Amino acid sequence: MLLERIYDEDLSQASYFIGCQQTNEAIVIDPRRDVSVYLDLARSKGMRIMHVTETHIHADYLSGTRELAEATDATIWVSGEGGRDWQYGFAGQRLHGGDTITVGNLTLTADHTPGHTPEHLSFRLTDGAAADKPGYFFTGDFVFVGDLGRPDLLDEAAGGVDTRFEGAKQLFHSLREKLLTLPDYVQIFPAHGSGSACGRALGAVPTTTVGYERNFSWWGRHLAADDEQGFIDELLEGQPDAPAYFSRMKRQNRDGPQILGHRDPLPELDAEVVKKGVEEATITFVDTRSQREVHRGTVPGSINVPVSGKPAAHAGWAFDPEADSRPLVLLARDQNLAQLMWDHLIRVGIDDVTGYVSSLEELPVVIPEMVSPSDLSTTDYDLLLDVRNASEYAAGSIPGAKQLSAGRVLWHQDELPENATIVTFCQSGVRNSVASSALRRAGHRVVELEGSYLGWQAAQE
Repeated sequence: MLLERIYDEDLSQASYFIGCQQTNEAIVIDPRRDVSVYLDLARSKGMRIMHVTETHIHADYLSGTRELAEATDATIWVSGEGGRDWQYGFAGQRLHGGDTITVGNLTLTADHTPGHTPEHLSFRLTDGAAADKPGYFFTGDFVFVGDLGRPDLLDEAAGGVDTRFEGAKQLFHSLREKLLTLPDYVQIFPAHGSGSACGRALGAVPTTTVGYERNFSWWGRHLAADDEQGFIDELLEGQPDAPAYFSRMKRQNRDGPQILGHRDPLPELDAEVVKKGVEEATITFVDTRSQREVHRGTVPGSINVPVSGKPAAHAGWAFDPEADSRPLVLLARDQNLAQLMWDHLIRVGIDDVTGYVSSLEELPVVIPEMVSPSDLSTTDYDLLLDVRNASEYAAGSIPGAKQLSAGRVLWHQDELPENATIVTFCQSGVRNSVASSALRRAGHRVVELEGSYLGWQAAQE
């Protein structure tokens, strides 16, 4: 058996390439949308991708299931569980608890594990060439290393009302009736790692075991004591803010993401053409540099999505393709970097990229407004905005600040004063630069706090 974990540091997302080395057949679980990584792996291993599946309707990234099936003619397998409201809107084989997928000598058995979402499936894998019982469990967003998939995302991202309580109960029962019935030696392979917003405090270790989680996870003691209410209370406490773009991902993944197929290499654009687009507001310019470079000068109306950080996640915060149809132009030193950036953007459904420029030469430039921590008390502003998560805000903030996370601020402008000056900050400045660029593009006057919260704290010493 061949088992490869493909991990996206940007979205803290794991997909799995599993192959039978006797028949050279393979299946991919939870693929991302830029699918060349799976095609290249199959080619290098001499395998054919015959099946593609996913554990659930994802909210944090746009699924590559349809894209990969189109490229390989593989069979699509998706959940048929969850009731009428949680059925996929595109063609594919429907899986229910107990159904199996055969890949050469390998057998994947679907378990219905609701809680994170109603339709959620996990997959037990049996390597028939070596064993007659499962040794591997692909848990999607059901069980992570040291944590569980959050049950409140349907409220946060899918228009649910208090569904978190039922989801938390379902998670308790899924743990008791599915996960904890497996032997301790079974290895767990989750769909996310540390940094994902799909859980509260995910571990950075890539895998775990049933026995380790049973004995050492925060939830293990609640299951051991059959304490459902204690489990629910601890699970729901302190969950991070869900980025607003999750709602779009949920809908598109349910209905079926658009298939992109072959993408031609991005062309380098003439500076005069880009300049005209900026001046006439017919394009969206994406400055991919760090906030320090951006603060020395950037294109007016641009959004800052640093390529060196989490470009897919930050682009999802700063740009809504359903509300803004203008094509994107990227700042990138060369075509390879532009292509890499585009790969990240399509992971969150930002597809319309028309090209790139390699420098700001001949383009209009503006210096973003900043204020130092020492000058904050004498600065005239209407709102001091903390764009960190609610949990960070609760742990301490600048007196008088209002909290609205960077991943939600563009969708909640009704909570901001009109025709006003807004001073913004995050922890160190990265998220603040992304959020403030989006707000400036939306027409707000935004002044960034130099050094953000850490800078303000240092000035108090």
